[in-house]
Amino acid sequence: MAKGAVAGTAVVVCAAAAAAAAVGVAVVVSRRRRRTRDAEASRRKKMADVIEELEQTLATPTPLLRGIADAMVEEMERGLRADPHAPLKMLISYVDNLPTGDEHGLFYALDLGGTNFRVLRVQLGGKEKRAVQQYEEVPIPPHLMVGTSTELFDFIAAELERFVETEGDDFHLPEGRHRELGFTFSFPVHQTSISSGTLVKWTKGFCINGTVGEDVVAELSSAMERQGLDMKVTALVNDTVGTLAGGIYADNDVVAAVILGTGTNAAYVEHVDAIPKWKGPLPRSGNMVINMEWGNFKSDKLPRSDYDIALDFESLNPGEQMYEKMISGMYLGEVVRRILLRLAHDASLFGDVVPSKLEKLFVLRTPDMSAMHHDTSHDLKHLGAKLKDILGVADTSLEARYITLHVCDKVAERGARLAAAGIYGIVKKLGRDRAPTDGSPKQRTVVAIDGGLYEHYKKFSSRVEATVAELLGEAAASSVVVKMANDGSGIGAALLAASHSQYNVVE
Repeated sequence: MAKGAVAGTAVVVCAAAAAAAAVGVAVVVSRRRRRTRDAEASRRKKMADVIEELEQTLATPTPLLRGIADAMVEEMERGLRADPHAPLKMLISYVDNLPTGDEHGLFYALDLGGTNFRVLRVQLGGKEKRAVQQYEEVPIPPHLMVGTSTELFDFIAAELERFVETEGDDFHLPEGRHRELGFTFSFPVHQTSISSGTLVKWTKGFCINGTVGEDVVAELSSAMERQGLDMKVTALVNDTVGTLAGGIYADNDVVAAVILGTGTNAAYVEHVDAIPKWKGPLPRSGNMVINMEWGNFKSDKLPRSDYDIALDFESLNPGEQMYEKMISGMYLGEVVRRILLRLAHDASLFGDVVPSKLEKLFVLRTPDMSAMHHDTSHDLKHLGAKLKDILGVADTSLEARYITLHVCDKVAERGARLAAAGIYGIVKKLGRDRAPTDGSPKQRTVVAIDGGLYEHYKKFSSRVEATVAELLGEAAASSVVVKMANDGSGIGAALLAASHSQYNVVE
């Protein structure tokens, strides 16, 4: 064979080999692309499945909310009958005289419910001059939160005395009178009168020896006596009851108060005839404020998801505070975290590696959830920055940011609508859920709300208000007002000290 022919054959063979190799590479690349496309399609399907399931389990259609409100009314009635199995204990507050606006004089309040306490001074001047107030917030040293009862109350009494010494010329104690104090004590208490109650247990990081089972008013009074402070506790109140008192002082049509903050609770004015468990003499007003402790409301109608069930199981109080765990600021961010973790595991929401910080309980706080939810930038850059700060994810995709926004929206929407169902339940229990049909004028009904969740999470609070109106219907909604009562519990305690003053004239 000629050399040229051999060379030509070699070239052909090499070209064929190269072509075959190219075909092989193309096949491999094609298969990889197909696998990538299939993997991406599978990931997106898993993402869609999780989100669809989420939307179904968190759904709160109007008929469901009406059923929850009806269940709330049923449980309220059971609690008022002293049914031992009722989740709502419907605690009698012994507050039967609410502020009228006619109160005069100098009164103090002490609000103890967390790592800080507040002392408040109020000069009441009746309907014309209303209230002049001053307050201070005092941090509690950490060692006193786990010390003895004497140490804690002595510290509080000393700070209270220091505050009294700064009264100034705008505040005047009538001659011959003792100073009087309203004591807001936001821990579980078995109340036995307007000015006494025994501590059931400490919460919120407190673990103090020698107080459980004791009268907290007696503990404070003894400390004030040791301090030489001339002051008498005339009202022991829960913060929700204080909010109700502060609300009705500002607006006579307030009938209920709700706390929507880190925790949640509600109180309302009930006619004593509707309280079968009341055994004492009938109050002159004919009414009694009821502390619902509604965070413990439970019903099979509540739309609990797998995320809620797991959260409850892993909580410090499994089986308790079911309603609170679905609507309060302590838990909303944690529900969002659990959903994002599921999306990260099942659908690689944040890439191939699940962020380790996302595994940490309560790493996503509700204020962070609110900040992400309120991001209006076109690329959700603020939400992305939050995810970076909280989860350590340096670069989130636009898809991941929009899905996170959607999750925040669904969790907040459910919480707000469930809270609204509870408010509607109270209004319904009072018979104020319908417009009059006999031509009589509409009766204005006001629900005062306090708490950081309601005040600062605007997309949450606006949905609460819209849902209450939706449940009432157009005719009834025009006479029901849900409004902010900022810091009502502080002045409310001072006002209750005034309305239950030992110097009030009994006719």
